[in-house]
Amino acid sequence: MRAVDAIQQKRDGGELAADVLRELILAYSRDEIPDYQMSAFLMATFFRGMTSAETVALTEAMVDSGATIDLAALGRPAVDKHSTGGVGDKTSIALGPIVAACGVPFAKMSGRGLGHTGGTLDKLEAIPGFRIALSEDEFVSQVTDVGMAIVSQTPELVPADARLYALRDVTATVDQISLIAASIMSKKIAAGASAILLDVKVGAGAFMRTLDDARELALAMIALGVGANRQVKCELTDMGQPLGCAVGNALEINEAIDTLQGNGPADFAELVVSSAKHLLAMSDLGIDEVESEARARGAIASGRAYVVYEEWIVAQGGDPDRNLLPRAAVIREVIAERSGYVTEVDALAIGIATVQLGAGRARKQDAIDHSTGVVCCSKRGDSIEAGSVIAVVHARSADEADQGVAAVQNAYTLGEEAPPASPLVLEFLT
Repeated sequence: MRAVDAIQQKRDGGELAADVLRELILAYSRDEIPDYQMSAFLMATFFRGMTSAETVALTEAMVDSGATIDLAALGRPAVDKHSTGGVGDKTSIALGPIVAACGVPFAKMSGRGLGHTGGTLDKLEAIPGFRIALSEDEFVSQVTDVGMAIVSQTPELVPADARLYALRDVTATVDQISLIAASIMSKKIAAGASAILLDVKVGAGAFMRTLDDARELALAMIALGVGANRQVKCELTDMGQPLGCAVGNALEINEAIDTLQGNGPADFAELVVSSAKHLLAMSDLGIDEVESEARARGAIASGRAYVVYEEWIVAQGGDPDRNLLPRAAVIREVIAERSGYVTEVDALAIGIATVQLGAGRARKQDAIDHSTGVVCCSKRGDSIEAGSVIAVVHARSADEADQGVAAVQNAYTLGEEAPPASPLVLEFLT
């Protein structure tokens, strides 16, 4: 079938055969199909959607477009975790050492920030000397020796996805369930882990704004993973407000360290332990979730999780001394203008403010200032007094600090009564 025929069939609501879809994707990755035709196909898919069979075929084609990682040398199954992106989400940085400290290999390929959401690699690059790029041999060797590694995706891994995503980003076709699911799961499958925990964020600061959309995406990704002989489970978690307190690269590394030392914010610590519980129960340890949670908490309390963190950072060339993390030139407090209860901390507004401070990218080519960001001292439900500090802005200049303070002030909503309590983990899907 010619590319134009596939475009027309999808435009008219038809279902493409697996071999046709496969050849379309592989031909595009070989530069045999121009961007303008693939853009037309993506737009047709955006409006017409994909069947489950088409989504599977798309995922398999993207995996087969490049290399895959073979973790057989580990001699046992490895686990991985993926988040769909949120504000203040530094979960993997604390989660990996806990899982590894419990004796389970944690092998993760991660990404950079997208829009108002922060990226794990950007956070890790705040650590002096940290290497995000390892060869496949180095990756496997480090997981064997240290118990974990978090690295960048190699150009050889799922190259079709990299090309398709770049095209989706500039053709307004990012927000489509099948395309999102295939993009995420093709990379997870190619990266080699046997058990994968997904964290689909829901709310103002997430790409999935509603619980129904998040559930649909989660179930699509679980089906793709199971079809590829992976064990996959998913948490749907709240992103109506930032996760934890720190938003910004070095600030989030500091908060991850605090959490590994048992001093992290309650909501972030809760999610880290919850994720560790699920991953350990999915591993080859043969323990249930009750025992898994006990071991995760024990790894933190004993100090073993933080020791693994230090070993991991050193193994990838970094210096784990938190005193060496970059610090912003200007630090400015955000003061409550009146007393009341915090009824909302708008995650999207905080994320955008953090990008404008330099902690994220407005454009792909923008450089990141790892020292900048926001620390939300007060969260939803907290009682505050007029004149108290509700947040702290870390900026490059006085002018940017002033702008940041105004933006963060506007992200807070105060009320006369405390809002009803809401769970962090909204659902757990298998």
